Amino acid sequence: MPLVEHLELPTFSRLREQGHEVLPLDRAVHQDIRELHIGFLNMMPDTALEATERQFIRLVGNCNRIAQFYVYPFSLPGLPRSEKTKQYIQRYYSRFEDLKQQGLDALIITGANISNPDLEEEPFWEPLMEVVRWAEDNVASTLCSCLATHALLRYFYGIERQALPRKQWGVYSHRVACPGHPLLRDINTRFDVPHSRYNGISRQELENAGLTVLVESETGGVHMAVSKDQFRMIYFQGHPEYDRNSLLKEYKREVLRYLAGELPSPPPFPEHYFSADAKRIAVQYIEQARNAQAGNEPLPALPEAKIEAMLDNTWGDTAKAMVNNWLGLVYQVTNLDRTKQFMDEIDPADPLRMKK
Repeated sequence: MPLVEHLELPTFSRLREQGHEVLPLDRAVHQDIRELHIGFLNMMPDTALEATERQFIRLVGNCNRIAQFYVYPFSLPGLPRSEKTKQYIQRYYSRFEDLKQQGLDALIITGANISNPDLEEEPFWEPLMEVVRWAEDNVASTLCSCLATHALLRYFYGIERQALPRKQWGVYSHRVACPGHPLLRDINTRFDVPHSRYNGISRQELENAGLTVLVESETGGVHMAVSKDQFRMIYFQGHPEYDRNSLLKEYKREVLRYLAGELPSPPPFPEHYFSADAKRIAVQYIEQARNAQAGNEPLPALPEAKIEAMLDNTWGDTAKAMVNNWLGLVYQVTNLDRTKQFMDEIDPADPLRMKK
């Protein structure tokens, strides 16, 4: 939460000059304090639906222990769902039509699995765009993850994502590309972010469209960018919400695909993620599994717990700090009436008052 400049203390001015958040007293006393209401559009497939739900809701809940957050999961028609998952969504998720009536302060949109090379051919495209069009005029800020980022950049700017030579898969070191941006306040200048994607959008394409790149990696590409107004649309290509073992579970899935004959060779290791000992255990497992297949014996289980104990989470703290900055800024610009996008004095073209 921001400091309030309730004294004529020179430190307050110095901190503000250095980019720290300090509220003038007159603004603080007129600021209405209430909870934040956050929509969570979960488009992930059945196997990842609940895990992704937990990851993002935990990230929101852990980022700030003072403010109160109400999170409303919802999904879209056009996404393939099992009967069990349909029942789960019907029981626990909100309806978009109800959320439109109630209003939201912020919105998170996840990635999704796709079956068409052209995103506009996906059956969920139009329902997604309906949400996006509503959010553009009714929500203070929308945070997009992975495929949602690619879909919205296609919709708003006509940017086509490009297939990568190989899957961008692993944990990559990133640097802050725009020091002083309010979303990056007090963030480490270098930190890690997991990536897991076959497609990407480059810094050049984003800047050609007038967007600002905030965080990027020499080897992992752009992680974070923002819309021209610097706040209303936030784009992630990486996965700061991931658990320590998320990439391990993806690796296990690919190993099992190889053992089932769906892949011609064992999958590569996620980059900068497995230790040497973890790699050795994984290689030994594949050898044991192939020997079991040759002898018509049951496949042994991958020793996940043993490998997981050798993994590190090197991104979680920075992810929490970044989400805390985001929601803190939402708090300062959203209207007391959550059916309205901003406070009356906020300029939607410059909600963070960054233009000189």
